[in-house]
Amino acid sequence: MLVWLWSDFVQMFVLRGFQKNSDLRRTVEPEKMPQVAVDVLQRMLIFALDTLAAGVQEESSTHKTVRCWYVPEGGLPECTAGGSCQIKEPRYFKHFQSFSTHEHTSSASYDNVCEEEATIGKPWECSGQPFPREDEVGRFGVYSGHMLGSVISTDSPKRFFSHTLTQILTHSPLLKASDAVQMQREWSFARTHPLLTALYRRLFVMLSPEELVGHLQEVLETQEVHWQRVLSFVSALVVCFPEAQQLLEDWVARLMAQAFESCQLDSMVTAFLVVRQAALEGPSAFQSYADWFKASFGSTRGYHGCSKKTLVFLFTFLSDLVPFESPRYLQVHILHPPLVPSKYRSLLTDYISLAKTRLADLKVSIESMGLYEDLSSAGDVTEPHSQALQDVEKAVMVFEHTGKIPVTVMEASIFRRPYYVSHFLPALLTPRVLPKVPDSRVAFIESLKRADKIPPSLYSRYCQACSAAEEKPEDAALGVRAEPSSAEEPLEQLTAALGELRASMTDPSQHDVLSAQVAVISERLRAALGHNEDDSSAEISKIQLSINAPRLEPREHMAVDLLLTSFCQNLMAASSVAPPERQGPWATLFMRTMCGRALPAVLTRLCQLLHHQGPSLSAPHVLGLAALAVHLGESRSALPEVDVGPPAPDAGLPVPALFDSLLTCRTRDSLLFCLKFCTAAISYSLCKFSSQSRDILCSYLSPGLIKKFQFLVFRLFSEARQPLSQEDAASLSWRPLYLPSADWQRAALSLWTHRTFRELLKEEDVHLTYQDWLHLELEIQPEADALSDTERQDFHQWAIYEHFLPESSASGGCDGDLEAACTILVNALMDFHQSSRSYDRSENSDLVFGGRTGNENIISRLQEMVAELELQQDPSVPFGHTPSQGHFLFGIFCRRLQALTGGWSVAASLQRQRELLMYKRILLRLPSSVLCGSSFQAKQPITARCKQFFHLVNSEMRNFCFHGGALTQDITAHFFRGLLNACLRSRDPSLMVDCILAKCQTKCPLILTSALLWWPSLEPVLLCQWRRHCQSPLPRELQKLQEGRQFASDFLSPDAASPAPNPAWLSAAALHFAIQQVREENVRKQLTKLDCEREELLVFLFFFSLMGLLSSHLTSNSATDPSKALDVCAAVLECLEKRKISWLALFQLTESGEEHC
Repeated sequence: MLVWLWSDFVQMFVLRGFQKNSDLRRTVEPEKMPQVAVDVLQRMLIFALDTLAAGVQEESSTHKTVRCWYVPEGGLPECTAGGSCQIKEPRYFKHFQSFSTHEHTSSASYDNVCEEEATIGKPWECSGQPFPREDEVGRFGVYSGHMLGSVISTDSPKRFFSHTLTQILTHSPLLKASDAVQMQREWSFARTHPLLTALYRRLFVMLSPEELVGHLQEVLETQEVHWQRVLSFVSALVVCFPEAQQLLEDWVARLMAQAFESCQLDSMVTAFLVVRQAALEGPSAFQSYADWFKASFGSTRGYHGCSKKTLVFLFTFLSDLVPFESPRYLQVHILHPPLVPSKYRSLLTDYISLAKTRLADLKVSIESMGLYEDLSSAGDVTEPHSQALQDVEKAVMVFEHTGKIPVTVMEASIFRRPYYVSHFLPALLTPRVLPKVPDSRVAFIESLKRADKIPPSLYSRYCQACSAAEEKPEDAALGVRAEPSSAEEPLEQLTAALGELRASMTDPSQHDVLSAQVAVISERLRAALGHNEDDSSAEISKIQLSINAPRLEPREHMAVDLLLTSFCQNLMAASSVAPPERQGPWATLFMRTMCGRALPAVLTRLCQLLHHQGPSLSAPHVLGLAALAVHLGESRSALPEVDVGPPAPDAGLPVPALFDSLLTCRTRDSLLFCLKFCTAAISYSLCKFSSQSRDILCSYLSPGLIKKFQFLVFRLFSEARQPLSQEDAASLSWRPLYLPSADWQRAALSLWTHRTFRELLKEEDVHLTYQDWLHLELEIQPEADALSDTERQDFHQWAIYEHFLPESSASGGCDGDLEAACTILVNALMDFHQSSRSYDRSENSDLVFGGRTGNENIISRLQEMVAELELQQDPSVPFGHTPSQGHFLFGIFCRRLQALTGGWSVAASLQRQRELLMYKRILLRLPSSVLCGSSFQAKQPITARCKQFFHLVNSEMRNFCFHGGALTQDITAHFFRGLLNACLRSRDPSLMVDCILAKCQTKCPLILTSALLWWPSLEPVLLCQWRRHCQSPLPRELQKLQEGRQFASDFLSPDAASPAPNPAWLSAAALHFAIQQVREENVRKQLTKLDCEREELLVFLFFFSLMGLLSSHLTSNSATDPSKALDVCAAVLECLEKRKISWLALFQLTESGEEHC
């Protein structure tokens, strides 16, 4: 009964004291009740504030009283920030209404009421009643939703909260601004009395961030304030409201503009105090003071404007602060001074001299200041030795993530050499037992040594000491960076803080303290990781991450595991009581803590878990990490890019896209894990942000993640391949996923048919296209696939012919065009093999087509499609050709070659060679008719039929697909088989073969010389193919190749050689290839027969021999020995000189710009 009476008292006081027409400043009025109500509530608040200022002991009766009034245990009121509450009249309203409207109420009776109500400081003791139970009192605090949730007017509570905030900020303004400058480091959110921060959070429920900042601004402009409560209120504001950062930045910008416009000192003081206070809460809440100071005064766009008047105002202000400043802020001003024109330089030098003098008085040396000290915090200055150890750890970490010596270290070696030599290097070169496999610290030291940043004598002593440490292992402990006990205590504190947060997840009464607990976790994490610098530093603008070999220091590993485990447990706990959309902002706050303090380490651990251990993760881990991925995507604009190296693109990846790289689809286990992760991430996103637009949902998740989900559902569930009807739309529930017996197939199909997800797939960026499908399918390893060979073939047939081929190109399909489908498939094959994904897992891997991926199946689909195209070809036009354009495959090759980087650098050359090798392998897997057509017609010029292949040979293959002066055997044989097949369909096959090979002599002679090299193995195949269709001898041009090889064989035999047949260059080529088979010691003897040969033959033989010599030197795996090639060239040249034969004409350019051949 007493509790309900107290509830009605408060309701009546708020309603009567803060109704719309009441004037809080009046003191005499016929109706006294409004003033009585205001005075009672105000005296209660003053009693609470004075109690907190006096340092009341916890669990004392006074402490319990204040806690009962202002910190109810029942959670937040049932009204949202800036919203309205439904209010009704209290039950005892009529009784007090009679008091407030009685005509005969005297001022004495009014005073008695005030005195009587003043005793409310200890209401339970005064009444003689026992304390109510905690669960009863907790529900009825002054700012409780149960207390005010039943008042009629919506304006009264808001005016009451605003009035309360004014009283808090202005009551007993004892401290001056100079006191605030000195003491504000003690007023951070974590150090403020919990009852006061709880009171702030109660006010935040009714008032929006905009109203809170506006009210704070109004109070500071019009009244004297209590600076401790003002600044602790600022801390609470940035911790509890993420949007408060921008509001405060805008307000500070206005204050600074006003200050410099009219030299207003008050605005300047307020701006500096607010910025410093907000910066104390860390980068997840507000930018660092150092960054703000640099942005405000470090450029010509600064507030000071570089005029004399504003500069004098600025430096006068900074100078006046010096006696009260923390060393940290003085160091910021010295290391990042305002930009000053040269003619006013004396103003800056005078201030720096004053600041350095103050630092000297405080026994803080600017020279011994660490490289990575946190200039944003106002904490105590660390001893140089301790700071140097922390600097070393941070420098090694930056080096590990970037692969480069940190800029800060390089600058220190030049501009801060005393600290660098006296503190940093000794800490870095602490003797220890060196690991067998060099770690990041060893690599960092070697990089500094190569850059001449370590004196040779110091490095020599370090190496000697490390050698001695190996001989005496017990002394190696001297090189340990930190004793285990020093690292265990911060981890234990972090564990305790995370435990408190988890306990609050399932207790609705604790939801309003989550932001405070996350702030504490942020501080504990900072200590656990040993970070003393601001993690928002621009030094790491891109995070370096090795996907194949991610590494973490033991301390980082333990701290990050604690964070990730806590996040997963918290998500499961929160999901047990509410769906994601009703869990509040705890996950976003938690994620920002991880991003601000340990993002590189968190991403490295996620790489280890998802990329290397994914299939072994339990369902809670999968759900928690998937939700974390969504929240990282929510903050993608504030996160740096990640460089993961191959097989990912060279450019940095945004963090959401990183998860696409970490999730592989190669084996059965990885396919199922990827399905679980994608299902969890997409389902959580749709539930958590159900009210957001499709664009925002797409930005939170990587498009690759949504595409992989579509790919996996199509691949693993045949029922998903059927068209969906309106009746198939299912509801999406997060609840089954977090249960131990989660049915992932059911969850995936439920998501697949969910209406919101189907709407999401209408976005172009997330819809799975034919090209996307091919890239993912090429990753599959058939031997470890979840599908059998038959199931995989059926899936390919459905995907290509039933799904993507008929689909419109706007939706990622082929518009029914089979040639377009072939073109996309070939490009996908080329892209896949041009990347390192198909062979990056083996040191000895070769560019073997097929490898250990699924492309053997895909190339079979290409063969089927090409065969289908041949059947569709117009009989009057050779297959794969149009009269003017030729075969479409060569058009693909040409466009891709044009897109490659030009030049003759090693990288460009290797890339072009890899591309050409893949062209050749694709051509070899397709019918030989691709090279020269399926038939020849006398009406169409022969060169038009083969000119694309000739051009490819002359411009590209001769440089890369080359073997001792000829094309490789496979492509040579493939061309001649295709040539005979096409010619045998013509009316006169012999004439057609002779015509084409005669054209080859002028258009592409390399084909004929290649045939000479491989003739021993090529001749039986061609002869059998010809005789199967014709009883006549081989065509004359093929007989010339036979005769050339026979001449070369006879020439090198002991018997008398027959004369060289024509053309001479063909006989010379055959002789050149035959000489390569002769043992080196017999070459000179055999070449003596050249004296009897024709001059023309000798000149061409010299040409081929010289080309062979150059090739033996330029090609590392050349079949020709350079010394033997030199002897051959020398013997031929000697013969030419002896017979006085001119050979220089070989290397003269013709009028058309071509060399003689």
